[in-house]
Amino acid sequence: MTTLTCTRRLEFDAAHRLMQHEGKCKNLHGHRYVVEASFSADTLDSVGRVIDFGVIRERLGAWLDDNWDHTTILYEKDRALGAAISDKTGQTIFYLPENPSAENMALYLLNTVCPKLFSDTGLACTSLRLYETPNCFVDVTASLSGSAA
Repeated sequence: MTTLTCTRRLEFDAAHRLMQHEGKCKNLHGHRYVVEASFSADTLDSVGRVIDFGVIRERLGAWLDDNWDHTTILYEKDRALGAAISDKTGQTIFYLPENPSAENMALYLLNTVCPKLFSDTGLACTSLRLYETPNCFVDVTASLSGSAA
């Protein structure tokens, strides 16, 4: 059997910090993140695609723009810092249920965001790569049962 995969690259800028990090990442800092979201299928649609690249941009790109781009992403246990930032600057804070490491951010996109955004397509995001810097990235892949490996 042949599996076809379609991947879209999306970019956003955000600040974060990692609570309890042993180094510099315990401090608030920013990144130019890059997401590569992949969708797979055994057959193509009537046009000859897994999914239109534009649909990925419209859905996942819009979610990233609305929720993570030019925001601060914090662990939900870091609400005191979030409140201080928001109170002083009016900046939007996105609270992640886990520490906002690249791994946890990628898992959140794969397991929480993408299933909601693409439920009507019959497709699932099967893997996701998140670059935190041009030299550092994480990969998460959906298991056969639909949860991340």
